[in-house]
Amino acid sequence: MKKIGILFGMERSFPKAFIDRVNEMNVDGITAEPVSVDVVQQAVGTPYAVIIDRISQDVPFYRAYLKNAAAAGTAVINNPFWWSADEKFINNSIAIAAGVPVPKTVLLPSFARPDDTTDASFSNLAFPLSWQQIFDYLGFPIFMKPHAGGGWKSVFKVNNVDEVFHAYHQTGQLVMMAQEAIEFEEYYRIYCIGRKYVRIMPYEPRNPHHLRYVCDKVPTSEMEKMLTDYVLRLNNALGYDFNTVEFAVRDGVPYAIDFCNPAPDADVHSVGQENFNWVVEHAAKYAIERAQQHRDGQMNLTWGDFVKRSVSDMEKAESPKKAAKSKKA
Repeated sequence: MKKIGILFGMERSFPKAFIDRVNEMNVDGITAEPVSVDVVQQAVGTPYAVIIDRISQDVPFYRAYLKNAAAAGTAVINNPFWWSADEKFINNSIAIAAGVPVPKTVLLPSFARPDDTTDASFSNLAFPLSWQQIFDYLGFPIFMKPHAGGGWKSVFKVNNVDEVFHAYHQTGQLVMMAQEAIEFEEYYRIYCIGRKYVRIMPYEPRNPHHLRYVCDKVPTSEMEKMLTDYVLRLNNALGYDFNTVEFAVRDGVPYAIDFCNPAPDADVHSVGQENFNWVVEHAAKYAIERAQQHRDGQMNLTWGDFVKRSVSDMEKAESPKKAAKSKKA
C-alpha cells in the first residue's frame, strides 16, 4: 500500500478535502491520511510514499523531519532541500535566466547588525551604500520587502527618500529588497501543480484579503498563453511542484511579482469554491501520480532546471580532468 500524507498546521478546509478526494478516487494500492509524526530517527524512513508539505516554512522541526524523510525515499512536495535554499532575490535572478520579466530589484543589507557581529564584521560592505544609484535605477515608488519573506509581512510602499529610510529603520535584522513598483492594469494569481496543471485566477491585491479573488477580469487568449508559458518556465527552473505565481501586467507585459509560494493559500473561504475545487482535484491527481512513480530504495525528489543544469555543467567540467587522469594511469 502506498500512503500519501499531508502535513499541515492551522488550515482545515484543504487538507480534509485533499484526503477525501484521494480516497474517493479509489486508486488501487493508494490511500491518503494526515501525516503522523512521533519519534524521528536519523536515516529512518516514514510510512509515506508521498508527503504534501503545507507547514514546514513555519516549523523548523517539520522541515528537518521532511529532509530526513526525503533522504530515505519519500517524495516530498515541495522538495524541502530546495525550499530551504531559495529566497525571493535569487529566484528573481533565476527568473531572468529563464526569460521571465521581473521588476528591477536591489538587495539591501539588514538595517540592524545580526547577533554576534560588530562593525568589524562588515569590512567588505560599503558605507554608506550608493543610495542615489539605487534610487536612479528603481525610480519611485518603491516596494521594500524581506528577501526571504512572505504573507505581506514587513512590506512597505515608499514614495520618496524620506519614506525609504523611515521604512528601513523599522526592519531590524531583516535582509530587505528594494523593488521597482509595477503600476499595473491587470493582475493574476496562478496556481501551478506538477509543473503542468495551470489555473489562472484574476486577482486584486488591493482588495481586503477575503475579496482579492472577487475580480471579473478575464485574460485575452494571447495573455493567457503568455502567462501559462511564464508560469511553466518559472516552476521548471525553480523545481516547484506546488506553487502560485503572481503577475502584474503593465503595458501588456506580465511581470512576475511573487513566485515563491510553495505552500500557497488554498482555503475555500479565500480562493473561492471554484478555485478550491480545482486545487483539490489537481493536487490529488498529482499526488497519486507521484505515489505511482515512487520507487523504494531510491531518491524520489524532483529538482528544478537551475540545479540540474548546475550539476550537469560541473560534470562536464570534470570529465576532461577524469579523462586526463585515466590516460596518466
